[in-house]
Amino acid sequence: MNVMSYRAGSSRLPLRAAAFVVLTCTAILAISGWREWSSRDALLRGTETEMANLARSLTQHAEDSLDLLDSGVVGVVSRLEMDGTDPSTIAKLRNLLEVRKKAIERIHSLAIIDDNGNWLTSAGAVTSTLSDDEFFRHHKFSPKREAYVGRPIKSLVDGEWVVTLSRRFNKLDGSFGGVVLATISANYLSHFYQQFLIGRNSSITLVHGDGIIIARDPSNDKFVGRSVVDGALFRQSKLQPSGAYNFRSLLDGVDRVSFYERSGRLPLLLIATVDRDELLAPWRAAAISRMLYVLALVLLIAIIGAVLVRQLQRGQRMATALVEKEAHFRLLAEGSSDMVTRIGLDERLRYVSPSSARVVGWRANQLIGTPALAGIHPEDLPEIQAIVDALKRGEREEARVTYRNVHRQKSEIWLESTMQITRKVTGEVEGVVAISRDITEQKNLENKLETLATEDSLTGLANRRCFDERLAEEWARAYRDRSSVGLLMIDVDHFKAYNDEYGHPAGDACLRTVAKIIATEAQRVSDLAARYGGEEFAVLLPNIDAAGCARIGERIRQAIRAAGLVHSCNESVGCVTASVGGATCRPWLERTGGPGTLVEAADRALYGAKQDGRDRLVMSVEVFNLLPMASGQ
Repeated sequence: MNVMSYRAGSSRLPLRAAAFVVLTCTAILAISGWREWSSRDALLRGTETEMANLARSLTQHAEDSLDLLDSGVVGVVSRLEMDGTDPSTIAKLRNLLEVRKKAIERIHSLAIIDDNGNWLTSAGAVTSTLSDDEFFRHHKFSPKREAYVGRPIKSLVDGEWVVTLSRRFNKLDGSFGGVVLATISANYLSHFYQQFLIGRNSSITLVHGDGIIIARDPSNDKFVGRSVVDGALFRQSKLQPSGAYNFRSLLDGVDRVSFYERSGRLPLLLIATVDRDELLAPWRAAAISRMLYVLALVLLIAIIGAVLVRQLQRGQRMATALVEKEAHFRLLAEGSSDMVTRIGLDERLRYVSPSSARVVGWRANQLIGTPALAGIHPEDLPEIQAIVDALKRGEREEARVTYRNVHRQKSEIWLESTMQITRKVTGEVEGVVAISRDITEQKNLENKLETLATEDSLTGLANRRCFDERLAEEWARAYRDRSSVGLLMIDVDHFKAYNDEYGHPAGDACLRTVAKIIATEAQRVSDLAARYGGEEFAVLLPNIDAAGCARIGERIRQAIRAAGLVHSCNESVGCVTASVGGATCRPWLERTGGPGTLVEAADRALYGAKQDGRDRLVMSVEVFNLLPMASGQ
């Protein structure tokens, strides 16, 4: 029976049958009414139990988080009361605070404040002018030694709301010595609450004992810091430490089913709620479906018949379209010079175009059924795997990647692939189509151009551009890691006279020899030997102290001299020598300086070596003793 005949038949149903359907539905609804109401009450009671368990767990989490902060604060207080606040103690404690903050994700900041409200040291973003803060005043005027959990405050540095935990420490005479402060970000607590999926419009709120919101999920940034002290729930929580409560939220105006739990040890109140309408929506849907059961059953037959006919017709049309699409795809793929492949969800090749023999050296029938990613270089495989996974999940529609791949005859080639997902009639992803072409020649050309851009053509060392880029990188890295960086500036003595005496070809050969010696002595992977200009060279030495820099500089100087290149114009020794200037620096201590500071210091040291007779090493610390004498000559 088709849909039109069914509709015509249903329109001629006797009034008596229609009345029977209505009466039947009414009777079923009347009988099941009390059952539906009982189901509603059971649902509310079950939800209250779930909210109670969640509230107790999250209250314990908040207490544990603050206890974790307090354990570190207690240790710092003990150290301060034993060792005092002298600079050496504060320096040790600064490292301890940094380590603890990095080790524990939930810590936002740690700080030590003296009795005047001045920062002695801190780890993380500070909050405000501390001498005016509530927790500072509390400890200053109260001799109590227990931990104090303050109201949430907003950090003036990064704008984050934080909750503070602090302890007082005393001087040796028992008077107020200052405060050790630890904070937890409201965002951390809010993000932690996001993992509890208790409803689309649910909320979890942590409130301070004074009625100020510490953290909330969702809309933490909107509600944190607001007061709920006037709310009926907050007033009831003072009378009864825990319980279920149904209310209309002051924050978003939503009717909520909740359970609250007040901490017995800390000034914290945890409220877990769900939207009453959202909670009862399934119950309402079930009730409505039962009330309309008879009518739904009659209409279901017509809907199923109509859907089946439409699906059959649609399936036939889609089947024809798919056959035509497949034929068109094969026609285009087999006529293309690029390799076209189709990859299934199991990541095996379902189709390979004939051009595969030219691109990767294997025929199509040899590749079909094999893993699509089998020939990719191990270093490139993770990136390609991640892209294929994203395409399979439908997170991306297409992607273009460049990678190394095994060739049957050649050792390795570069391929560029454009990948696009294909979908079933239902819209589900069924696989990936990839179009790949060989770009090995293009990649080799790019590598050659890149090498020419960073290498000195005469000596094979890094050129000035490469040196400047690496110096900036190593300076930034040393600043980040609080490490040192060293630099040697090397100048061939009397090189103009050497060129005049032996000619430019001999001068070029001399520079190549010197460059080879310098490159040999720059042994570490991170060291960089470069031609700075003319007969001047530079050696960048990351993470090295002054003594290490001097040792390498002296080895280079001695090796150049030991090479025995004849230089009659260098009257003192008769062979080619070099002057070396060295400098080291800790960028994190040179806040007003930059990479140029290091170059300038090494250059001054080189000038000092020349002024002092050449063929010697001078470190930057020696320059200040040499320059006044040189200027007076």
